[in-house]
Amino acid sequence: MSQRKERRGIHVDQSELHCNKGCGYYGNAAWQGLCSKCWREEYQRARQKQIQEDWALAEKLQREEEVAYASIQGAQPQAQPQASVAPFSKFEEKKTNEKTRKVTTVKKFFSPSSRTAPKKENQEGKTPSPSISRQSSIETDRVSRDFVDFLKTLHKPGREVHKQSRAFIEIMANKKDLSADELSECVQDFYQNLSDRLMTHFKGSSERVERVMDEVEKYIMTRLYKSVFCPETTDDEEKDLATQNRIRALHWVDIQMLCVPVDEEIPEVSDNVVKAITDVIEMDSKRVPRDKLACITRCSKHIFSAIKITKSEPASADDFLPTLIYIVLKANPPRLQSNIQYITRFCNPSRLMTGEDGYYFTNLCCAVAFIEKLDAQSLNLDPEDFERYMSGQASPRRPEADSGWPQVDPPTGSAASSPALSQVYQNLDLLSGLGSRQDRVLEGVQSLQRDLITWQESVEREVQEILEKYPLEIRLPTPSAIDSDNVENDRLPPPLTPQVFAG
Repeated sequence: MSQRKERRGIHVDQSELHCNKGCGYYGNAAWQGLCSKCWREEYQRARQKQIQEDWALAEKLQREEEVAYASIQGAQPQAQPQASVAPFSKFEEKKTNEKTRKVTTVKKFFSPSSRTAPKKENQEGKTPSPSISRQSSIETDRVSRDFVDFLKTLHKPGREVHKQSRAFIEIMANKKDLSADELSECVQDFYQNLSDRLMTHFKGSSERVERVMDEVEKYIMTRLYKSVFCPETTDDEEKDLATQNRIRALHWVDIQMLCVPVDEEIPEVSDNVVKAITDVIEMDSKRVPRDKLACITRCSKHIFSAIKITKSEPASADDFLPTLIYIVLKANPPRLQSNIQYITRFCNPSRLMTGEDGYYFTNLCCAVAFIEKLDAQSLNLDPEDFERYMSGQASPRRPEADSGWPQVDPPTGSAASSPALSQVYQNLDLLSGLGSRQDRVLEGVQSLQRDLITWQESVEREVQEILEKYPLEIRLPTPSAIDSDNVENDRLPPPLTPQVFAG
């Protein structure tokens, strides 16, 4: 009881949810606490630094090669060293192409030359990529039709957006060798360039641009979902299994341990908890990052509703995060890490940096990070008890008993505050009663079986005694005439004889 009184709620300062650079946007654990904008800047800066280091290393190796070659061929004419420099020029050209590959890949969609080369485009259109030629799913076809119908309302800009989106999908379908970060960079570059062009066309109307970008994201990510979600080049699948096993091992964590201000005995609260669990599980069935974010937002709103009904006052951030952790532990969402990484890599960055979607997604990342680092100190438990609970040797909910059936006490504490646990204890009570009734039935069956054997032996014994006392005698009857016992045979008339009449 003393541990329960000393237990403190899970507190996260709101400043910890923002970007570590202090830009005011929401950060993300997957981006080392940075927002998407700052992370891209850091990523590009680190990538540029790596390219420069590669250049320096290549130049150093080339100089060493030239010195070694000059020491061997010192007496040769000047034309010979020039031949050795030729391979380096090819290497330099290759590095330059590699350096500008991503920039030209995206920018060529927006260059004016793409409008003046219809013949080349038609020629390339004769060889569709595998992603275009394969049979599309029903959902993909529906999204494509909706995207075309939406772009028709934009007239000329809509045709340009559709053209660039299809070209980008075809290019991405052939880039299967890229890493997840490189795929993400290509998609984010496309978002940024298209958004800038739309902002210029719509003259700064951010609402219209955001609406168009939402439809573009839906169309593109639905088409690319199979190739970019949990790619083979990442360890997302291993992280999914590790998180799932971790949550399974923490199945014994209850409401009181997390200081969750939710009373599931209230029907409305219980309904909101079930809806929140359903929403976070449903996230895996969505293809578009925006739709996955919508599931997280609905889940969070159900959590706020449950807290508000329980406390009869608006919920605070300190109440929300522990409840979200509790919901994640109860739901154990499938492919949780893959879904978080998918949203992080391919969602429109403006949604993750600001707004309620970004706030709720940041809290979900904090909840998953807390679950991964959860220890005995976090729950104010003894380390030995924590290890026993994690290994399954004991459970804080299950009282130990020597008998085969658990000894069920009236539910108190966490059991009394949870209708599911109350139902479990009621079922255990019923099982205990059924066990005693089964024992009584077995005893009655054995007694009846003994009585039947005794009755059968007594009947056999009585029959034998009667047979011995009154032996059975079988007397054969003597043959006699039919009328032998009739004393008045002489007075009987003679028997009738058959007569024949001539006809």
